[in-house]
Amino acid sequence: MNADWRTRYNLAVEAARKGGDLARQVYDATFHDRSMEVIRKADDSPVTVADRGAERLIRDLVTKHFPTDGFLGEEFGDQPGSSGFRWVIDPIDGTKSFVRHVPIWATLIGLEYKGEQIAGVVYIPVFRQVYRALRGDGAYLDDCRIRVSDVPQLSDAILCYSSIGWFARAGKQDTFLNLYRQTYRQRGYGDFYGFVLVAQGSCDLMVEHGVNPWDVAATKPLVEEAGGRFTDWDGTPTIHRPDVLATNGKLHEKTLEMLRT
Repeated sequence: MNADWRTRYNLAVEAARKGGDLARQVYDATFHDRSMEVIRKADDSPVTVADRGAERLIRDLVTKHFPTDGFLGEEFGDQPGSSGFRWVIDPIDGTKSFVRHVPIWATLIGLEYKGEQIAGVVYIPVFRQVYRALRGDGAYLDDCRIRVSDVPQLSDAILCYSSIGWFARAGKQDTFLNLYRQTYRQRGYGDFYGFVLVAQGSCDLMVEHGVNPWDVAATKPLVEEAGGRFTDWDGTPTIHRPDVLATNGKLHEKTLEMLRT
């Protein structure tokens, strides 16, 4: 295993924990009095002091150890580096859940080397769980190895998604509903959570429209190292498209066929 990859991967786990725990302090402190201050960004999405504080903490920690690495983060944008490594950060994936005190939100860190996603960490502070994966090393929930399911047919599959509103805004509502009707069960386990459920074999496919690179840079290597597939709706393994499909692999081509229709 490449030592530079491993060292950064270990730091990513540490950084995700520290950033997520900082965010949880705000989450816990405002639980009863609902005093959390929420700011609206230009795209009308919410941001809090916790989002910005967690991302800043992660950037500062990484820079201390690897000053020539680059960053791409939801809150502070792109910062080029010269080492070939880039850290893709979503300090709170699920901010809308965070501000309403729904516990399903996470700190995400994806690690790239020369444009390839080589590692991902998903830390769920309220559950104290860490999902993690390093290219060639497998995928884990804490210290337990995880694998995707063996479900071979859509008629037996559990479908995850975030919100039907995203498909409607993209003009893909009918496409999604057609897929929805072909599956056994459907659950709105949105944001990062649907992807980690696919990786651990609890659900069989996660379909999204409207994501950014920082939303999925951590979950792509997780799904892939768990034995699944992660692509856009054209079948390209990229994080740079708003349309995303993650499956156990066995369902991927059939699902892509339906999404293209």
